Amino acid sequence: ALTNLVAEPFAKLEQDFGGSIGVYAMDTGSGATVSYRAEERFPLCSSFKGFLAAAVLARSQQQAGLLDTPIRYGKNALVPWSPISEKYLTTGMTVAELSAAAVQYSDNAAANLLLKELGGPAGLTAFMRSIGDTTFRLDRWELELNSAIPGDARDTSSPRAVTESLQKLTLGSALAAPQRQQFVDWLKGNTTGNHRIRAAVPADWAVGDKTGTCGVYGTANDYAVVWPTGRAPMCWPSTPGRLTRMTSTARPSSPLRLDSRS
Repeated sequence: ALTNLVAEPFAKLEQDFGGSIGVYAMDTGSGATVSYRAEERFPLCSSFKGFLAAAVLARSQQQAGLLDTPIRYGKNALVPWSPISEKYLTTGMTVAELSAAAVQYSDNAAANLLLKELGGPAGLTAFMRSIGDTTFRLDRWELELNSAIPGDARDTSSPRAVTESLQKLTLGSALAAPQRQQFVDWLKGNTTGNHRIRAAVPADWAVGDKTGTCGVYGTANDYAVVWPTGRAPMCWPSTPGRLTRMTSTARPSSPLRLDSRS
């Protein structure tokens, strides 16, 4: 059960910033957890792109050569914040390159192109159901999914569901070993998380994360797997919304520090 000792710092942050915070952190070595609003729904924003890449990797286990498949697209596929895909209009990109762009640069056009390959938002939601996640739901595409309207269940998940799915995909058996390692490598190469979970852990700890930001209501989130030096990994999602944060990480049982910058 969550004690007042754990709840009070999060409640104070909510009061100071005028928003809601959701956290479910898990130490995979001891099984210890820290949770706050862990069952509540928070907007996914761009954090869905990590699970999107995992779904692509899962399909590649049955579809040989999928990751090397070239995808051609026109200028009409580009939406705001497509920093990688906009450079390759003339040549196109492979499925693997689109996946890396979506995870590591949060490229919106890349995400939409991958969603199309998987059958749209419903296809990604179906993949999450297949690994036992009954909470995650993606309903819309980029950029519409970023509306983050308070009380809207579309395009949301809970901190606990995010952490448990992240653990299955990075540390468990939801993906075969080669695909699991590729997923971890993409997360470790993320360029958008330096001011979130990565900022809250020692510099010598390895971190693989995916961030999300929905600007209208100040929603920001991050989930990560953290490999502390000499310790078992931790899974940790945080979501402050309006300020809304959902953080998911596996990390050790040292004091939890949240970074409120987006």
